[in-house]
Amino acid sequence: MSAAVPGGRRWMTLFTLAWLVIWMVQLTPLQLLLPLQLDDQVSDGGDEWIRGVVVSGLILGIGGLAGVVAGPLAGAASDRTDGARMPYGLGGRRRIWAVGGTWLIAVSLILTGLAHRPWLVGVAWVGVCIGIGIASAAFAALIADQLPPDKRGGASAAIGSSQALGVVLGIGAVVLLGLDVLPGYLLLAVLMAGVGTWAAFGLPDPVVPRAQLAVGVHRDRWASFRDRDFVWMLTGRLVTNVGNALGTSLFLFFLMYGLGQRESDAEDNLLVLVVVYTVFVVGASIVSGLVADRRGHRRALTVAAALVQSVAGIVVVASPTFTATMVAAAIMGVGYGAFSTAGLAFATDLLPYAQDHGRDLGIVNVAAALGQLLGPVLGAGLVALVGGFWLVFAGACVLSILGGLITLRARDPNLV
Repeated sequence: MSAAVPGGRRWMTLFTLAWLVIWMVQLTPLQLLLPLQLDDQVSDGGDEWIRGVVVSGLILGIGGLAGVVAGPLAGAASDRTDGARMPYGLGGRRRIWAVGGTWLIAVSLILTGLAHRPWLVGVAWVGVCIGIGIASAAFAALIADQLPPDKRGGASAAIGSSQALGVVLGIGAVVLLGLDVLPGYLLLAVLMAGVGTWAAFGLPDPVVPRAQLAVGVHRDRWASFRDRDFVWMLTGRLVTNVGNALGTSLFLFFLMYGLGQRESDAEDNLLVLVVVYTVFVVGASIVSGLVADRRGHRRALTVAAALVQSVAGIVVVASPTFTATMVAAAIMGVGYGAFSTAGLAFATDLLPYAQDHGRDLGIVNVAAALGQLLGPVLGAGLVALVGGFWLVFAGACVLSILGGLITLRARDPNLV
């Protein structure tokens, strides 16, 4: 079989599949499996459901912090990896890290499903998050390694649309197949191991000469964080993703305890919301990716998308009904789909140092993943504070606006 040509159809297919399973294994437990698992372990009826929300948020937050550390470290290590010495076809800078992260995720998912106490769930979920940080840093680095600037919007669109499609496929499989918590985790583990390994070996990863790897090794490791535009972009990306997670990650709890739906009805309606959200995320990702490649204006697109996302929180606060929540899911999908795609393309334009692409793109991806994992922590605190969900959606609105304004502070190199 011929090697995948960077940016070609086979390359894009494998790249998209890699991100599809990464998002599936991250967001399906976050949206469905972990809440159900922890609700059964912690809640005994009455107001105990709030405790389940809080415990779930804490576990996701701790895992998010682990991912924050793992992603940039793995990216930096892959920048310096001498692939010429790797056996079994693992040559190149990124592949060994992609494969290692893939299998760490798969094993940790199985352990998470087997965990019968909240603290055991937390320990296993940390392993999942570390694996996600490692694998996503390796796969994301391929954009800057192998694609010219006018192809990066399309690759970014693949990541953004895969995020929405991954969660709907994951939740859809669990709900429609009637899987319990453990079988749900096992299914995700098998998909991650199989598809992730296939993508890691199928995508090209040429060996970089050792002399080139040595460039910049002794340079200040914090130099990228002294680049003003990179930091503004990174901060805006983090804040906007927290706003998105506030508006989406507690949907199951909101349906059960905010709208008073039975657990079975809430699971079915969660799938409906996820499908609505996904359709609009995918559409907005594709459109914004095309515009980002053909017209530029990546900063303007990113900021506008964050502001669109903010409207979703207003809709739910104004009308806390299931119909209004579906409308909000559509608006959130448009905003986040455009933000994730245009924002990642914008981020690749602002990478300060070519020799640190793996590390810096690992940080960029961690900012998005951390936002998605810190959102439930903040949301749990807001639910506990007011005993309901209105402040969660109000916070989603405020943080989305703030993230857009922060992103606006970074210069757009395409306009200079």
